[in-house]
Amino acid sequence: MWIYEKKLQYPVRVSKCDPHMAKLLMEQYGGADGELAAALRYLNQRYTIPDKVIGVLNDIGTEEFAHLEMIATMIYKLTKDASVEQLKAVGLGEHYAAHDRALFYQNAGGVPFTATYIQAKGDPIADLYEDIAAEEKARATYQWLIDLTDDVDLQDSLKFLREREIIHSLRFRESVEILKGERDRKKVF
Repeated sequence: MWIYEKKLQYPVRVSKCDPHMAKLLMEQYGGADGELAAALRYLNQRYTIPDKVIGVLNDIGTEEFAHLEMIATMIYKLTKDASVEQLKAVGLGEHYAAHDRALFYQNAGGVPFTATYIQAKGDPIADLYEDIAAEEKARATYQWLIDLTDDVDLQDSLKFLREREIIHSLRFRESVEILKGERDRKKVF
């Protein structure tokens, strides 16, 4: 029924073992403004959004899962050759004790993912403004992650993700304008 091609949306390369950077990337894996929260937020909000813009939420929501896979790949590659001592040295000892090297939905501080990260008001315009804010916060986080590494290969993938956040924000802004136009249009009965 399914054909699975194991290919990321954009290639992920890292040039060195860097468990500290992996820990920081967990913010985008299981944090409040990370890829999982965004994917779940958009795919949940689509049930109360007008048909004119439902495709935007569906498209971006599913793309966020592709970004989640990219982040997971980065974290895996940055930690796969790390010793237990290296993991402990960067504050991942507790993670190792509970999960070994397996990924777990948590932020960079080790706080587990929670559904409270997912916003849904039921008002399409309010939700879209929330989505714009989420994309802008993710863009900022990607920039800070780029600033925190000297690995040019990793920076390349992070720059791709940062640019996608900008595109998503623009698509949500366009959706707001479409819905405002509908709302303000005079209705004749």
